[in-house]
Amino acid sequence: MRIVSLLASATEMVAELGYLSALVGRSHECDYPPEVLHLPAVSRPLIDVDTSSEQIDAQIKQLARARDETQGNALKALSIYTIDTDLLQRLKPDLLLTQTQCEVCAVSENDVIAALQHVIGIQPRIVALAPYRLQDVWNDMLRIGTALHATEVARQQIAIYIHRLEQLQAQTASAQKPRVAVLEWLDPLMGAGNWIPELVAYAGGEAVCGGTGTHAPWLSWQELQAVDPDVLILSPCGFSLERTVQEYPQLQQHPQWKTLRAVKTNRVYAIDGNQYMNRSSPRLVQSAELIAYTLWGHPAPVDPTACLQLAP
Repeated sequence: MRIVSLLASATEMVAELGYLSALVGRSHECDYPPEVLHLPAVSRPLIDVDTSSEQIDAQIKQLARARDETQGNALKALSIYTIDTDLLQRLKPDLLLTQTQCEVCAVSENDVIAALQHVIGIQPRIVALAPYRLQDVWNDMLRIGTALHATEVARQQIAIYIHRLEQLQAQTASAQKPRVAVLEWLDPLMGAGNWIPELVAYAGGEAVCGGTGTHAPWLSWQELQAVDPDVLILSPCGFSLERTVQEYPQLQQHPQWKTLRAVKTNRVYAIDGNQYMNRSSPRLVQSAELIAYTLWGHPAPVDPTACLQLAP
């Protein structure tokens, strides 16, 4: 079997299931496990992703306006990625892994279908993942396992992940759960939805910005001030810990920053959003452990370099 994965979390699942050697191509975002970095990347972004969150947001909104002006009232997906169709044709995959959850976060099924219209001679099976909550992530892994004829292996792995989360929940049980705000974007502010509230709950906290299974909501500073969390975690989508730290001073300069309870009590943290929190992979278990570490100081995270307490 020849697999091309256009989603970083799907690449991780393929590796967990023991089919790393079957991967022949990846997206530009697929970077874990490190062994996949030698594979050719069949996608690239159409925007500058190495700039600030404010400028990335502006570029995406500009693309959206251009799409709307071109299409009028017609419904058409927003694409900020392009696929190398010539390379895709040379790789001749039997299985293509993509997603339908977010047009901005990764290469989508619409991108793949559009690309395949220009490719002659290949008709790969497409498995499009749609993760909104933790159960969806496990279902997606089972779907990939079924496509790889490794259904039982997938079931066993999922059982291990759920057991680890339940153990974490037992370790961090508390009568007084801290109120936790996780920010998925910094300029403009965006709360964290989808599976993040579940991770916070497993870690022993109560999520106050964003609902389980729903897209992350935009937040005003007034709304953030109104929920006034005990703990504030910065985890921008697609940002490494280093990039988050670089943008942190912009938050500190806002006039309402010092009014927040989490700032006053020195409970502001950054967690690597790209590798952990926002990637719907098996490492969401480690993400929950990282959140627990920010709340309680235990358990010791598997990757301590992915989490950092920030000076107020």
